[in-house]
Parts: sequence; structure tokens; C-alpha cells
Amino acid sequence: MKHSLALAMAMVLAGSMSACTDATDTDADAGKSRATQPLAQAGAAAAEAGNPFFVESPLPLHYPQFDKIKDGDFAPAFDRGMADHLKEVTAIADNDAAPSFDNTILALEKSGQILHRTSTVFFNQVGVDTNDARKAIQAEYAPKLAAHRDAVMLNPQLFARIQTLYDTRNQLGLDAESVRLIERYHTDYVRAGAKLSDADKTHLKEINGTLAKLDTRFSQNVLAEVNDSAVVVDTKEQLAGLTDEQIGAAAEAAKARGLDGKYVIALLNTTGQPPEAQLQDRAVRERLYRASVARGSRGNAYDNTAIVSQILKLRAEKAKMLGYPTYAAYVLVDETAKTPEAVNAMLTQLAPPAVANARREGAVLQAMIDKEQAAKGQPTFQLEAWDWVYYAEKVRAEKYDFDESQLKPYFEMKSVLENGVFYAAGQLYGLSFKQRTDLPVYNPDVLVYDVYNADGSQLAIFIADMYARPSKRGGAWMNSYVEQSALTGNLPIVANHLNITKPASGPTLLTWDEVTTAFHEFGHALHGMFSNVKYPYFSGTSVPRDFVEFPSQVNEMWADWPSVLAHYARHYQTGEAMPKALLDKVLASSKFNQGFATTEYLGSAMLDQSWHQVGADKIPEADGVMAFEAAALKANGTDYAAVPPRYRTPYFSHIMGGYAAGYYAYIWSEVLDANTVEWIKAHGGLTRANGDRFRQTLLSQGGSKDAMQLFSDFAGHEPQIQPLLERRGLDAATVD
Repeated sequence: MKHSLALAMAMVLAGSMSACTDATDTDADAGKSRATQPLAQAGAAAAEAGNPFFVESPLPLHYPQFDKIKDGDFAPAFDRGMADHLKEVTAIADNDAAPSFDNTILALEKSGQILHRTSTVFFNQVGVDTNDARKAIQAEYAPKLAAHRDAVMLNPQLFARIQTLYDTRNQLGLDAESVRLIERYHTDYVRAGAKLSDADKTHLKEINGTLAKLDTRFSQNVLAEVNDSAVVVDTKEQLAGLTDEQIGAAAEAAKARGLDGKYVIALLNTTGQPPEAQLQDRAVRERLYRASVARGSRGNAYDNTAIVSQILKLRAEKAKMLGYPTYAAYVLVDETAKTPEAVNAMLTQLAPPAVANARREGAVLQAMIDKEQAAKGQPTFQLEAWDWVYYAEKVRAEKYDFDESQLKPYFEMKSVLENGVFYAAGQLYGLSFKQRTDLPVYNPDVLVYDVYNADGSQLAIFIADMYARPSKRGGAWMNSYVEQSALTGNLPIVANHLNITKPASGPTLLTWDEVTTAFHEFGHALHGMFSNVKYPYFSGTSVPRDFVEFPSQVNEMWADWPSVLAHYARHYQTGEAMPKALLDKVLASSKFNQGFATTEYLGSAMLDQSWHQVGADKIPEADGVMAFEAAALKANGTDYAAVPPRYRTPYFSHIMGGYAAGYYAYIWSEVLDANTVEWIKAHGGLTRANGDRFRQTLLSQGGSKDAMQLFSDFAGHEPQIQPLLERRGLDAATVD
């Protein structure tokens, strides 16, 4: 049953993935034809010819056959996968033998292989390289997959067997991981509605089907808006402040749109846009900001406000049916936080000092503006959101005598990955990496590595997909193509995805934020690669949402660890190491602008809770969505206009996808992270002993034990908030 649950997660993730029209001629034509006929019919020929999803991949560790997979393979594979899985589940449910761990739980854990392979590759590919055909498949199959999941999870005969095993789990002579597996199955089925009446089950199926359609539309609109809202600039002079590489990329982006001679600034999905830190033309900065914040609420074909309203109402209704007052209460009971009250307590504890710090930072920026304008003999102006990062960089340069551009020549992308990220993993865990070019990839820029343990045995295959492209969703993330499991004998295949702008020519030089993001995402990869569990259900990152970010945040500590930094931070032209004086400035400024960073995050995290902690009757219609957002920010005390939330509601993909009522997870996990970093530093830092302890007690365990028990097994104590406050430079004296 891991596979139906993995499918459900894949569908949730698909809700935060987007689609576009970056297809080859063949695939684009296929997408157009499939839009007018059932996709299963369009894929019939592929099924007859031999579908690569019908059997396990013969490549090493069952690596996906990207060179053989065609868009026409997905629909028939989904159809056969669902049909085969339903037969397997029905046979388990209708088994005349008394329920046992082997004939019920273990049988479910082994079921749905074709469906699992298909959904894993498909939804991963939708995220990294979508096209018209995949967009059409996603739209058609999202509700079908939701219905299939309901057919499995709401099967009364199947649940009766699970209930019997749950009631007698401690008398079955099973090991702890097997007992926990029964408990998790029982929890999942109850949360899916297994105890509802037949009438309520029917209504729940309708809700789930509608949500699947709406989630898909939301995610596709988000990427469409990112592409449609890109800012067109007429002259090179208006881009003053950008590097030659950035200007070249903007010219290429314009050319790709048939706008020769102009420049296009592409958007990221966050509210703030990185070029705002460099653009000297205030009017262009404002245009960029306003284009960003208007996404999804412009009244155009990609407007998401009506979809948001419908999704949130349906979620609230679903939670009520399942016995919870709000959707947040439904979600959080299965996380480490357990209750909305616990989440609120943390967020409201952090918000006042964060906003106070942000306002103090804003006052410093305003003084910089006043001083600069006076020197020009021009009237001053009020600090606005589109000014913040631009003047923050000026203040940073003045206060610490350096700016971000000084760092980039030392951060060539492949050196960061191989001499930094991989090197740290080698020092801490004894890992080694070997690039291989014989395995197929879905894009020529994708890198593939074999990963080996210290004893020379293979641990995993790692895929690095670093560049942005129009067919790829925004942000950075990790996913698995194959999960480790002693039951199946599989070793993991995991991938990291970033969205670094590929230069028109020359080396790819990273910002410090992109460097730390690479270390962060590899922390997720390590969590997946180190998995050493029996059952697929518990593999890798299969932990509570508010725990999953913890290991990845810990891995960020090695980005500026002196011995690691010295190994990868070398000038891309001369090979010279980054001067110690520059490194010292980086470290000295580590708490700079933390009021801003914490406030923009908390604005979104508290907005997420505001939407999900009310009943359906409190959710506004489309025309009230933005007013609800404004009122929520004000009520939460995070309505500081110069620091808008990191995501606004119509493009808040996290909470329309897998982080619904869970965006707080980043700061919740950071409490654990800050405690862990403090422990590691106190015990010698970058040592094999510390790495082996972290791997053995936590990273290898997946979801096979209670998450907070894993933390205490490693750290030896309960988490404390003080290390987080100190890290972020928040004034503990203002915290109640």
C-alpha cells in the first residue's frame, strides 16, 4: 500500500508543479491531438509496442529509461497500473483467510508496482520538463487517480482487515517497525475516510475528485503566470546594475519570444525578485515588483482567486466530515506539532521580534535613501518593497565593505557541487562520487553520479538538475525515482533540482543564496540516500512535513565551514582560494537583514494558518480573497508594507500542494536544526564520528520511528528555541 500512498503524495506534489508549452514538435503535436480524444486511446499503440513502465527498468538500480519513455506511454501505463492495482487490492480485501500481517499489510506494501513506477516518473517529469502533452495527461488523470485512491482507501472489507490487525498488533509477535507499519496504515485509512458512512464516502469522493482538478488548474496557472508576467525592458540602459551575463540572458529570453532588440526579465515564483537587488532604475524595479505581486489575481485566464476559494472551502468541508473543526486541525494532528495552537504559539512568539527587527532595518535603509537623494540634490522618497533588497545591498556594502558580486567569481557551479557539497559529504560520511555519462537523461544539462560508501559499496545514484528552463517549475526541491527498501532490495535514486539561470556563454557563477540552496537540497538527498529501512512506506524522507526540512537545514552549515569553503570557493579564472578577509565578511554579515528574511517568511506561514484555521463559511468568494489576505496579515501583525509575504495567496504553490497548513514547517524544523548545529559544533564539527552518529540515529531511519524520538536519539535532549533566536539575531528580550 506504500504505492497508493506514494501516488497520493505524487498527486499532492503535482498540485505545486506547473505546466507550459515547451515541447518538441512531436510531443506538442501529440498534446494537441490528445486534447480532442481520450488519452488512453491515443496511447494504445504505445501499449502494444511495449511500454517501459510495464516492467522494471533493466538499468542500474532500476534507473528510469528516459531515452525510451514517450509521452504516449503514460496514459496506458496509468490505466493498466490502476487496473492491476485494484485487482491486487480486491484480492487482498476478499481473501477468505483470516487477516495476517503477511496477507494484508505486506501484500499491500508490495502492490501497485506499475502504478507506482508510472506516477513517480510522470509527476517528477511534470515538475522538471513539462509540455503540452504532459499538461493534458495531468489534467485528465488527476481526478482518475484521486478516484482510484478513494477506491482503495475506502474499501470497507480491506479496512476491516486492517482494523483487526491494528486491534491485535501487540499480540502478533512482530518487530517494532512492523507494528508501526500497521499503525500507520490504520491512521492513513481513517484519515482518508474509512470510518465514514457510505453516503459520506460518496460525497468525500466527489470532493477529492474536484480538488484534484482544481489543484492541477492552480499549478498550471502559476507557471503560466510566471511566463506571462515576465517584464519586457526596451533598452540596455534600463538594466544598469545587472552583470553582462544577466543582460545577455535577458536578451536571449527576449529573442526566444520574438522580441529581438529588447530584454526580458523572467520571474521566479517568490514575491521578491533577485534582480531587484541590482537594478539601478527604480521604475524598472517597481515594474518587476508589481508584475510579481499581481500574478494570479489579474482577472485574466490564469487568475487563481476563484480556484483558491473553491479549494479552501472544499478542504474545510472535508475536515469537518472527518471530525475536525478546521483543515489545519486535520493536517496538524499527524505532524509533530499536533495542534494549531502549538503552531500559533511558535509563530506568534517569533513574529513581534522579527517585525520589530525588520522595522529597525527599514529605518536604516530609509536613512541610506535620504542620504543618497540629498547627495544628488533630489527629494527623498519613502522606502517601498521594490527598494528593500537594492538598498540592503548598499547598506551591506557600507557596513561590511563587500557586496554579493564579490563572491560570485569564487562559486563556479560544478565546483560548488563536486568540491563543496560532495566534499563535505565525503568528510562527514565517507562518501565518494563518480560522474557517469552512460545513463540517459531527460535534458542534456542533467548530471548523474554514482554514490559510494566508505567501504566502496554502492549507496545510491544521484541526479543533479541545476538550471532553470521554461518547462520547469520554480524553486528548489528533491525527489526520489527509486526508494530504498530491504523488502524490495532496492537502493535509492534521488534527484536535486535548482533553478539557476544558465548563462548565454561562459561559466555558471552562483550567488551565496544559490550555494546554500545547493547544500540544503543535498541534505534532503542524503536523507533519501542513507535510508536503511525494511518497508518502502518508511523510506527516506517519508517523515512528517514539519520534520522533513530539518536534515536539509543542518546540511547548510557546511557551506561556510572553513575547510569546506576553502576546498570549493576558488576563483573560476585563477583557481585562487577566496581571501580569508572576504570569508570573514561573509560570516560577519550572517545575521544581516534577518528581520526582513524572518518577517517575509512568517507573513506567508501565518497566512497559511489563517486560511486553514477557519471553517468553510468564513472562506470568501473570489472577489474577497485578496481582502482576506490583507486582513490576515494585519491580524497577525506582519502587515509591514515594505516587507510583503514571501508568497501571496494566488501563487502560494506550497499551500495549494503538499504544504497545506504546513508552511510553518520550515521554521519548526529550523528549531531542530539550530539545536543540532549547536550540538555538532560542541562535539568537534566536521568529523566522521559526528556524521556517522547523525546517519545512524536519524538519517537512516526514515519514518520507521517517531520523528521527535529520532531527534532526541541524536541530540540527547528536547529541542530549545534559544539557538534559533540567536541564529536569526532576534531580540529574545522582546519574546514573551
